[in-house]
Amino acid sequence: MTPVVYDTGVLVAADRNVRAVWADHRVRLEAGIIPVVPAPVIAQASRSPAQVQLRRLLRGCEILPLTEQRAHAAGALMGRAATRDVVDAVVAQTAADLHADVVTGDHADVRRLLEAADATSRIINL
Repeated sequence: MTPVVYDTGVLVAADRNVRAVWADHRVRLEAGIIPVVPAPVIAQASRSPAQVQLRRLLRGCEILPLTEQRAHAAGALMGRAATRDVVDAVVAQTAADLHADVVTGDHADVRRLLEAADATSRIINL
């Protein structure tokens, strides 16, 4: 089973109660796949304590803190890919490190970062 990393779009869609996102999430959990969510993804999606659906989704995920080592790796990846989005870089670097796929709606930027990381990760459409 290939692990997956969730990008911000997944959290936003879950918060908006998009049924397809919830269905896919449930299938992963039932298959024993615990999605990984880097902490900066939560920061990008979180706006208030009233986001009950967002918090519900996160209960079924592994939250990965942004350590100094991970921050340096994501920064170096942004340099190689000539990009500026820190959260996308953290997602891509996390996927590369874990040999995981990425669930995202931001295909172009994430693909560019994954290529710069020489990752074999697939992009799964949100």
